[in-house]
Amino acid sequence: MSDLTIGLLSALLATNQPTAISNVIQQQTGITVPVANENDPAEKELRVVMQGDDAAQAEVNDWISTNNIAATNTVAKVQFRQRIMSRFDEVRQSYEHFLRNHPDSAHGFLAYGSFLNDIGDEDGAQVQYENSKQLDPKNPAVWNNLANYYGEHGPITNAFSYYTEAIRLNPSEPVYYQNFATTVYLYRTDVKEFYHLNEQQTFDKALGLYKQAMSLDPSNIVLATDYAESYYGIKPLRTNDALVAWTNAFNIAQDENEREGVRVHLARVKISAGFYDDAQAELDAITNASFTEMKIHLERSLADHKNPPTNSVPETSTNNLISPANILVSPTNAIPIPTNGVPALTNPPVPATNSANILTNVLPLTPKLTSHHLLAPPTGFRMATNY
Repeated sequence: MSDLTIGLLSALLATNQPTAISNVIQQQTGITVPVANENDPAEKELRVVMQGDDAAQAEVNDWISTNNIAATNTVAKVQFRQRIMSRFDEVRQSYEHFLRNHPDSAHGFLAYGSFLNDIGDEDGAQVQYENSKQLDPKNPAVWNNLANYYGEHGPITNAFSYYTEAIRLNPSEPVYYQNFATTVYLYRTDVKEFYHLNEQQTFDKALGLYKQAMSLDPSNIVLATDYAESYYGIKPLRTNDALVAWTNAFNIAQDENEREGVRVHLARVKISAGFYDDAQAELDAITNASFTEMKIHLERSLADHKNPPTNSVPETSTNNLISPANILVSPTNAIPIPTNGVPALTNPPVPATNSANILTNVLPLTPKLTSHHLLAPPTGFRMATNY
């Protein structure tokens, strides 16, 4: 099961269903985790349950993708949702049967919790995660998933502590840093109080965590854009750092649609930086019709910046701006490094994340904390299920 399914279920309620479903799919990312002790009989039995989970998910996703229920047909939509939940109830019963026979399976409780989280039963998921943690407190995935829960439901300080523990147990998993970064960014007031930081130091903490995640997963475009978007919340705008971040996202984009999406942001930052000709060049390169509205908005903004009203107050920015033409890209990790004496962001501190849950057997997720089951500002949190 994955958050993708739940995202698609939510999209069914949207007015423009095709657009909503497309947006959900585009926002998803996922990670896989290895399954340990594959020869253990209990693990083999759990794998069968998880495969049934996957099969149900695939079936429901197929129902959703071919659904043609009118947005105004409330009764039909309710019946359709009942059909979906009935299918998922079969999976629920399979997990519960397995856990009755194997009450010492930490992996089973983790997988079941991930399934419950996917179908929207977050409180039920939290109970199963706690069961898993009691049985295997050294599994970083369960600490990450519980941190995701506390990040949404409180107390938020539990999320800080649990992400820290997940990272301590597995400092090489980028999802944990990303989730922690997202949480720090979202709950800056709590972060300032808990860690005794000021506003700019809090931003630096979030950015540092994002940078650490990117150093571990440098080709992840979703992560790169989450990181770059975080600069919009910082005042004054750290213009050069934002340009470096968006340039990096552009360099690792996989297709022209992704590159044009990044160009929208590059144009926005360049307008703020006063690089009007460069901003116009970015806008001229955008041809995808889906970006037309934003392109028009930015062209108006560019015109206003070129010819500001007499009583306007110019936007301030930092970082001793340099021309975007001088931004180079490191060949080792695709993270741009500017020249002319203007350094890129410093390396992040190693912690003592849009976060992601690590699930056990799922496809890509929706905008939520990432769990480790088999995962932005924030696109979402990610889940995790380390086996």
